[in-house]
Amino acid sequence: MQVLVPLLIVLATIAAMEWVAWASHKYIMHGFGWGWHRDHHEPHDKMFEKNDLYGVVGAAMSISMFMLGSPLVAGDYAWPPATWIGLGILGYGIIYTLVHDGLVHQRYFRYVPKRGYAKRLVQAHKLHHATIGKEGGVSFGFVLPQDPAKLKAELKRQREAGEAVVRESAGA
Repeated sequence: MQVLVPLLIVLATIAAMEWVAWASHKYIMHGFGWGWHRDHHEPHDKMFEKNDLYGVVGAAMSISMFMLGSPLVAGDYAWPPATWIGLGILGYGIIYTLVHDGLVHQRYFRYVPKRGYAKRLVQAHKLHHATIGKEGGVSFGFVLPQDPAKLKAELKRQREAGEAVVRESAGA
């Protein structure tokens, strides 16, 4: 039981972070935070992007939770579950970095999945990058990718409705 509750908190936090990632991506990164996110949607040959600052924000969230859970930092006001929440945020950040930056954008290694979940994840994220600018778009989440056929249909609808500018290569 001493291990089960912290483990459940970590896993619940990782799951909740997918919603946090979706909401912050849709409403912050493609909203008032577009200035940091824009270069992620534009071709470049730089090692780092302004968009990487969002990783620093995630790290700050995790570190803050570790601090709130630590009696060394918070003293008698420490809230131990915060440590496990911080670990869950860290876990999601590691998954996101390896899969998004590594697999999808190939910043760390080269591998193109041919089938299954990984292929669907890559396709969904490539369709997210099919729009030009911050308006419209699909697939703002990451770990739970939608069906690429449905995403293409939504991009086509957005293009026809004038809600988004879609790149020619997107096939929507």
